[in-house]
Amino acid sequence: MQELKVRFKEKADQVSAEIKGILKEHGNRKIGEVTLSQIYQGMRGMTGLVSETSLLDANEGIRFRGYSIPELQEKLPKAKGGSEPLPEGLFYLMLMGELPSEEDVHEITSILQRRSHVPNYVFDTIESLPLHTHPMTQFVVGIMALQTESAFSKRYAAGMNKKDYWDAAFEDSLDLLARLPRIAAYIYRRKYKNGDHIQPNGLLDWAGNFAHMMGYEDESFKELMRLYMTIHADHEGGNVSAHTTHLVGSALSDPFLSFAAGMNGLAGPLHGLANQEVIKWIMEMQKELGTETPTKEQIAEYVQKTLSNGKVVPGYGHAVLRKTDPRFTAQMEFGKKHMPDAPLVNVVWNIYDVVPPILQSLGKVKNPWPNVDAHSGALLVHYGMEEYEFYTVLFGVSRAMGVLASLCWDRALALPIERPKSVTTESVKMWLEGKDEIWGE
Repeated sequence: MQELKVRFKEKADQVSAEIKGILKEHGNRKIGEVTLSQIYQGMRGMTGLVSETSLLDANEGIRFRGYSIPELQEKLPKAKGGSEPLPEGLFYLMLMGELPSEEDVHEITSILQRRSHVPNYVFDTIESLPLHTHPMTQFVVGIMALQTESAFSKRYAAGMNKKDYWDAAFEDSLDLLARLPRIAAYIYRRKYKNGDHIQPNGLLDWAGNFAHMMGYEDESFKELMRLYMTIHADHEGGNVSAHTTHLVGSALSDPFLSFAAGMNGLAGPLHGLANQEVIKWIMEMQKELGTETPTKEQIAEYVQKTLSNGKVVPGYGHAVLRKTDPRFTAQMEFGKKHMPDAPLVNVVWNIYDVVPPILQSLGKVKNPWPNVDAHSGALLVHYGMEEYEFYTVLFGVSRAMGVLASLCWDRALALPIERPKSVTTESVKMWLEGKDEIWGE
């Protein structure tokens, strides 16, 4: 553990010095132009954040420290006998900026195993909620209960030197990452398995142990969890969950508070909750059509009906991507390998054939292709996880790796509190009339 921290600090000092040099020489250069439409329409396309862990390319999809998902599947260490990357390896890559060795990954696994104990009062807090409470609400409540363990909070209250912020954030991030699977699995077993809880297996890797605690011992499901945790881990810094974690962390809220805030963002239907909406939409289609295996013609009719009712086809479209999401492709390849004849998976593939041409015909959809959410639910249902309200919790456990690695870098680079300038519509109108200057603060 200590060696990892020392190496991380050395790397952070190196990058910090590099950034200072860049800002000294080029700090006044503009990156793009901000338009009124960008200000009003979700700051879309505005470059205003630094997120070291990943970068999203409109055509090629997500790259983690420069590596594509197929490259990660090839280069990251794998569990013994497995073919999917271990998420611990991706966490190391995002944290350190370099591919891990087998030894590096084993070290991360060992660190997370040693830190995985969750105090009983956290479970007691979750148990105080009504059983019908949405899993994401229970998840956030569990994280907030765990916040009492925050080293950052305790050390800040004791007068911690600002040069040590990174160290406390690092400690909290590893503690939180280690304990999230236990909390999530507890919620799953509480809500859907009559509270019949399963103790951790300290001999398993992070994702494999998560599968075990949820009650899934099939080795291919553990492989799915390794893939799922890897491909959902990060999507650069501007998405809601990543940006929220960064924003709240910039106020020096500890990683527990910051991550809980990010998870509240992930719970929104335009973000992480979309994976729930996809499988719900498919099941509703099957029920209305009276068949588990609708034809492409039937799917096309149902899609047209969905659109004519003013709704969207969940799982299709993305704010940045302009091609099929590589994360969708990775899951499709997993399905072809492990369950090529599964009815629901084949429905997803038929939807993939049908939906893009229909959306393209509308003439106003920039990206008619599927994103990661369009496929994940079908794989989970194949293994018996039909409780689609829980899917976003899986997403949240995975996303922790990216946002917490980023949070470590935020504190290591001493990034300031985030405070963009806002304007009023009245001031915009006055500016357009040449009566006011609104852009400087």
